[in-house]
Amino acid sequence: MKSMIRHGALVLPALLLTTLASTSATAQSTTAVEPAAFELTVANIMRGEDLVGRSPDDIRWSVDSRELFFRWRQPESTDTTTHLYRVAADGGEPRMVPDSLVEHAVPARGGRWSSDRSHRAEIRGGDVYVVSRRGDIRRMTATPTRERSPHLSPDASTVYFMSGSNVFAMDMDGGPLRQLTDIRTSDEPEERESEGQRAFLEAQQEELFAVIRDELAEEAHEEAVDSMRREVKPLYIGEDGSLNSAEVSPSGRYVLLAISEDADTKRTIVPDYVTATGYTEDLNARSKVGDAREGQRSAILDLETGDFTWIEVEPADQERSLIPMGWGPNSDRALVMGLTANNEDRRLYVVDSSGAVTLIDHLHDDAWVGGPGLYTMGWLPDGDRIYFVSERSGFAHLYTVPATGGEATALTAGDWEVTDVQLSLNGETFYLTTSEIHPGERQLYTLSAEGGERVRITSMDGWNESLVSPDGESVAVLHSRGNQPPELFLRETDRGSDPEQITLSTTAEFRAGPWIRPEIIEFTARDGVEVPARIFRPEDLGAEPNGAAVLFVHGAGYLQNVHHGWSSYYREYMFHHLLASRGYTVLDVDYRGSSGYGRDWRTAIYRYMGGKDLTDFVDAAGYLVENESIDPDRIGLYGGSYGGFITLMAMFTEPDVFAAGAALRSVTDWAHYNHGYTSNILNEPQDDGEAYRRSSPIYFAEGLEGHLLIAHGMVDTNVHFQDVVRLVQRLIELGKTDWELAVYPAEGHGFVRPESWTDEYRRILELFETTIGSTAQR
Repeated sequence: MKSMIRHGALVLPALLLTTLASTSATAQSTTAVEPAAFELTVANIMRGEDLVGRSPDDIRWSVDSRELFFRWRQPESTDTTTHLYRVAADGGEPRMVPDSLVEHAVPARGGRWSSDRSHRAEIRGGDVYVVSRRGDIRRMTATPTRERSPHLSPDASTVYFMSGSNVFAMDMDGGPLRQLTDIRTSDEPEERESEGQRAFLEAQQEELFAVIRDELAEEAHEEAVDSMRREVKPLYIGEDGSLNSAEVSPSGRYVLLAISEDADTKRTIVPDYVTATGYTEDLNARSKVGDAREGQRSAILDLETGDFTWIEVEPADQERSLIPMGWGPNSDRALVMGLTANNEDRRLYVVDSSGAVTLIDHLHDDAWVGGPGLYTMGWLPDGDRIYFVSERSGFAHLYTVPATGGEATALTAGDWEVTDVQLSLNGETFYLTTSEIHPGERQLYTLSAEGGERVRITSMDGWNESLVSPDGESVAVLHSRGNQPPELFLRETDRGSDPEQITLSTTAEFRAGPWIRPEIIEFTARDGVEVPARIFRPEDLGAEPNGAAVLFVHGAGYLQNVHHGWSSYYREYMFHHLLASRGYTVLDVDYRGSSGYGRDWRTAIYRYMGGKDLTDFVDAAGYLVENESIDPDRIGLYGGSYGGFITLMAMFTEPDVFAAGAALRSVTDWAHYNHGYTSNILNEPQDDGEAYRRSSPIYFAEGLEGHLLIAHGMVDTNVHFQDVVRLVQRLIELGKTDWELAVYPAEGHGFVRPESWTDEYRRILELFETTIGSTAQR
């Protein structure tokens, strides 16, 4: 494979200039144009993809491993739509796929292989397809109903799939469509015999009238014939039940079912004011933490007898959810994962066709189970072993365990994480993405399924997200660095091959910018822990320091932003350049609770958000004062979502440290956030009120002394606008004055429109300039 980047000069590769003749993309000039000097302004950098470009994503290999498909938009294209492209496995020029072919002629995301690895079942355009390793394609259904969950018998002779609430089967060599289940979302009807006066009258009618006797005889005959014809016994799962998944066993006799019951929850209504109708329309959003919620049960249905068996574990109420993870390849045994209601335990079970359960692994965490790979598990092809990822050592690593139970074997170990696991089709090799070189770097390795030495495949420093082809001979890599957005590379899995760059996605204007690879530093927190951060210094942008500093708080809580790859916060990354160019020192911190640093880091916020995560920022401010000559009275911070929450806590509880803050789309009271995220960390408000009270900014609003900007989208269905409305009322009642609320009527949690981004960050810049900047009135 040949590199598309020429030493000493960056040139547009020919692959960007042409596409399929039938669907040629906007022509790109091959003449090098010297870009104008980059304009580092809020309005310019908030243009998003129009400035930066659209990196490739949605990557998928063809079943025969000959082609790679991905979504992309060519830079400087006047077409703002992303299109599907294809490129040969050995590299070359990507070609656009006609829109008319995308739904049914392009490999699907995911899909299920047969046990013999000869075929894969997929959903394309809502219909079932079966594709062979040679690339032969067969469409199995063509219905207005969107089928789901296709899978194959071990020898690929039969394809199974779900349609509606039932499982169907079709033989590959022809034959009728067969309905295997008759699952009904209702309660089983009760047969009641008449009693007393009604029974007397019915018997009297039958005794006296021949017409009644004839009708009853005909009904009995029809029922007898119908029972002989009916091959599927109805299964009633109740009016509140719903079928989540169903998988037929290797023998074809049993079905593994996942059934949930709808919870009695009260959902929040989010009003949408800017609508096409001119009327306010209500959005039915999520419920709040601690409200009634659904769980999931698993069961086995015997298709031969119609017997239905719930999978039960001891004690019977210990699992909130039992989640099927698939039948074994060689026998009617299934892998099932159990998660407890208090989020502290994950158990892995092997269940046989009778419902008998064997516990094969138990992961317990006094805080909550989590980390990368919580749901990563499966069968090895021999059917005798199961692999899984666990944080049992304090870091996420790969293990195998006998399917009959026993000691688990660690295939990886160390103070680093396995972040992605792919198993080769033959089951002999794992492809692992890990952070073993550096917490902020991701590289791909091969590892024998028997364990042993890992062999590194990727060689480019930075962040590598990899997808190995089904035949194991090629790997697609989305590669980025701190100042370079992801680009698609192809290479052979053989370590001796060089990667070939397939895309160049950034615009010439963006490439003319002053973008740096920020230095990653560490500072010592008060408890002695070394906390990583990315620093943007004014000198990096050719500016004189103004003595002020801004700390950035990433969102999501469990997210990593201090790394050697391209940040998902790329607008903020560019905004930090703007701040540095004006003399501010900017520090971007991976505080406690962030991902990428193991279990203890992840759970350090248990029962106290706004504890160690906040003191990490207080200690970061101290580091800047001591090491970067920052004026302790001129420090601000900002962030969105969880970052907005930390900003509020900082402004309310550490007024002597932070003079200004911008809290964007902020959680103000955790009792009003969702269940799945919040209950892990703070338990439930009705059971652990102390954790919620000490973690929620609304209880500390009286501490506001500095200058606060609050910004929120009014149609935010994640962190509801109600959150800041309640906080604003609290600030009003407390008589606070140095705060401002900016609302965005047409925006949700993640802003979409450039003018909204521009308005928001114009306000943030103005806040810092007028309060802590060199022109501030002090």
